[in-house]
Amino acid sequence: MAPGRGELRASDKDREQVVELLRVAAGDGRLSADELNERLEAALTARTYGELDALLTDLPGAGPALARGVAATLPKELTRIAVGSASAKRDGAWVVPQRMQVECKSGSVVLDFTGAVITSPTLEIEASVGSGSVTLVVPPDVLVDVEDVAVGSGSVQNRTRVAPGTPVRLRVHVTGKIGPGTIIVR
Repeated sequence: MAPGRGELRASDKDREQVVELLRVAAGDGRLSADELNERLEAALTARTYGELDALLTDLPGAGPALARGVAATLPKELTRIAVGSASAKRDGAWVVPQRMQVECKSGSVVLDFTGAVITSPTLEIEASVGSGSVTLVVPPDVLVDVEDVAVGSGSVQNRTRVAPGTPVRLRVHVTGKIGPGTIIVR
């Protein structure tokens, strides 16, 4: 008799995805520091999907945590990223929201979609770039449109193309303005 999904062995990647979901929940104020530490320890030592799922059952949109090895969670409607002379990066198993507002005065923002959890077919990004840079790293099945960006003395570079016949998993539409900075899609 085959074991149920909850009895199947979890991988390191599965544990890492649950750790990321727990950190996001703590950042949203859903878990206290003590609860986060307790759940992180349990996630890192979990052996099965059932043990991982149990850590997320009381968090909205997070459980069951893993479907086909990918965190199944609902995206936020809007995520804001604002940097002055600092940098911000989203990579790994981050959950792609429906809309993003990215303000980059003189720092850098990197949005890496190669390992992202994509649950919606579209993403609207409103960008405001001063002398900084915004870089989008996309896999071959993500289409990025940067035609509606007003460019001052900066530049927009889209180095990607979706090959004919490739199903598009995500369409990203970027709008906004650039001063002397850059938006790069690679």
